[in-house]
Amino acid sequence: MAESTIYLDGRTNKRRVVSLNFARALEIVEDGAVLAAWPYADIRRLSVEGGVWRLHTRAAPELARLDVRDPQLHISIAQRCRSLARGNAKDVSTNAVVGWSLAAVISIAGLVWFGAPYAADRIAPMIPVSIERRLGQAAENQIRAIFSGKTCNGEAGVAALQTLSQRLESVADLRLKATIVPLSSKTPNAFALPGGKVFLLSGLLAKAQSQDEIVGVLAHEFGHVQHRDHLRKLIADGGAAYLVGLLFGDVTGGGALILVGKTLLFAAHSREVEADADAFAAQTLTKLGRPARPMGELLERITGPEDGEGLLTILHDHPLTKERLDYLAAQDQGRPVDGAPILTEAEWNALKRICD
Repeated sequence: MAESTIYLDGRTNKRRVVSLNFARALEIVEDGAVLAAWPYADIRRLSVEGGVWRLHTRAAPELARLDVRDPQLHISIAQRCRSLARGNAKDVSTNAVVGWSLAAVISIAGLVWFGAPYAADRIAPMIPVSIERRLGQAAENQIRAIFSGKTCNGEAGVAALQTLSQRLESVADLRLKATIVPLSSKTPNAFALPGGKVFLLSGLLAKAQSQDEIVGVLAHEFGHVQHRDHLRKLIADGGAAYLVGLLFGDVTGGGALILVGKTLLFAAHSREVEADADAFAAQTLTKLGRPARPMGELLERITGPEDGEGLLTILHDHPLTKERLDYLAAQDQGRPVDGAPILTEAEWNALKRICD
């Protein structure tokens, strides 16, 4: 059965002979190691040629493919993937391409007359998710280089993080699926990328004293995903040259990587953007029946002198203000915090140790 299934990860040209496990998600396995896990709801069938099903998922890189030949596997996949026949979720219709191109041209003109921030605010909502994900992938490649690329995979911790993510998404009503990726780093930070990926660094878990602190930060990052804030910042910082690159499809080259590095290392969100993400987090936490104040307590704790030297601490790209702290504290007044914790004590401890 394994020899009937070929996997390309979208990052290299290597064709891998794999097997499939039907767990909570479709697990792609090589020599006992899980290479990827594709959510069933996101899997689409691109084509059928010679009895081979070519599959893809929105969460995978642009060129990732899974070719499945075995008819029994076809049946098992069809039983679990209810949206299989909807076609390629990343395809953009001709009208969308024309509309996007026109929007880009208008935005470049707007850039000349009104400045990059004005153009970014108007063009970001028009960018197809497929292009947004490509931008996120370009950013992810550099981020993994900066933080050595080590993804934390403690089994119990990964399960706890999945539970937390699913619970948050169930009430956040996001425009696209978010994927939380834990990375091993002493830097206390969490940040979102265009396309829905949210990186949680183990240094932030080490600083956290309760799960509500991490839940609040992740809800805040979901707000950035929902509002496309990082996409706006990339466009605004890149200026006209970057908008031209977007128009002609050059979103993963060296220029994009330089821009992503500049944005991550030197740019910070505005007070208005942070306030909007805080409001989104507070609304999400209210639906969960959990407090907003712990998030502010975690941010305040990181302002200690021992954290002042970190280039990429969470307070560098999420500047802390008294107004933010006051707002988060005020959200818990006049409403009951009566929701059960998302994680059990054992699950929270496992999440804390996910990178051990």
